[in-house]
Amino acid sequence: MENEKNKLAEGEQLHLRFGTHLRRLRTAQQLTQEQLAERSGLSVDAIRRIERGAFSPSLETLAKLTEGLDVSLKTLFQTFEREKSDRVAELCDFLSNRSGRDVQLVWRVVRAMFEER
Repeated sequence: MENEKNKLAEGEQLHLRFGTHLRRLRTAQQLTQEQLAERSGLSVDAIRRIERGAFSPSLETLAKLTEGLDVSLKTLFQTFEREKSDRVAELCDFLSNRSGRDVQLVWRVVRAMFEER
């Protein structure tokens, strides 16, 4: 009985940690819950429940969240495990959805920024 209670408490902790992680990602992009819901194709209530740790998202919901946040599923979980944002992974995700020309332009800008130092 005690073991079952511990497992339940661990599951609730995981939901709370993921909710906090999602809120961090959302606010880092300066998105409201409403904006993330619209970009993800989810309801505002679903976003609120996930962020409160009251709802465990399915894989389908996670995929929608990654679309709304413009990050890959890999980045979503890597940053969750580290509990901090990995800007390099987020930048790679951002660039992976852009044209070759856009990537080339970003590369030139980044190089120029650091060559002047």
